[in-house]
Amino acid sequence: MKILAIESSNQTMSAAVCENGRLLAEVTTNGNLQHSTQLMPAVDHVLQLAGWKPADLERIAVAKGPGSYTGVRIGATIAKTLAWTLAIPLVPVSSLKVIAGNCEGAAHKLVPMIDARRGNCYTAVYQFEDNLLVERIADTHIASEDWFQRLLAEEGPYLFVGEDVSKYRERIVALFKERALFAGESQALPRASVLATLSESGTAEDPHTFVPAYLKNPEAEEKWEEQHHSNRREDYVERVDSSI
Repeated sequence: MKILAIESSNQTMSAAVCENGRLLAEVTTNGNLQHSTQLMPAVDHVLQLAGWKPADLERIAVAKGPGSYTGVRIGATIAKTLAWTLAIPLVPVSSLKVIAGNCEGAAHKLVPMIDARRGNCYTAVYQFEDNLLVERIADTHIASEDWFQRLLAEEGPYLFVGEDVSKYRERIVALFKERALFAGESQALPRASVLATLSESGTAEDPHTFVPAYLKNPEAEEKWEEQHHSNRREDYVERVDSSI
């Protein structure tokens, strides 16, 4: 199975080509947030390194979110276009699951975290079971304090993983003490090669109907809603009053 994997849901951008579980080429960058101009050249580059043409591909794997609205949308658009054009399966995989997948073989419950600003985070709980990464708590957008309290209600240690874990590390240590474990820096960034591996046990979706898992509205839309909500409510009350 020849797979092209695309991960652009956050600051990290990664593209990889794998064949039958073997990585042939991978390009990963972090922090420049130029996905709109660099993702397609990265895809083209890994294909060239593998000596493949687009027609050689048999599957497209894409990180479906959550994460940066723009980053998720860019990756999803490119993946959907390629899958539809080449008439091959499109397999979306959770961006959080990709991060958790860096900890292959870990025995503990895995807690990938992506900062969502304003004290919120995107997070979930995964665990390896018979060499498969299983979802224990579904991907969610939640206030970090509410999330920590939810985890504290369960028993056992947690292995926190992800580049944004550092923003919460002091609080995590204070709350979980010896129950808190932390993945190494080399495991923090999402990698397209891990995405490709996870896609092998994933479910294909129709490129026409596939919708990324944003989990929340774009920040600009939320701000607009906040600014206009009270006005819309007052207008509604006025319309009701005038109709009575």
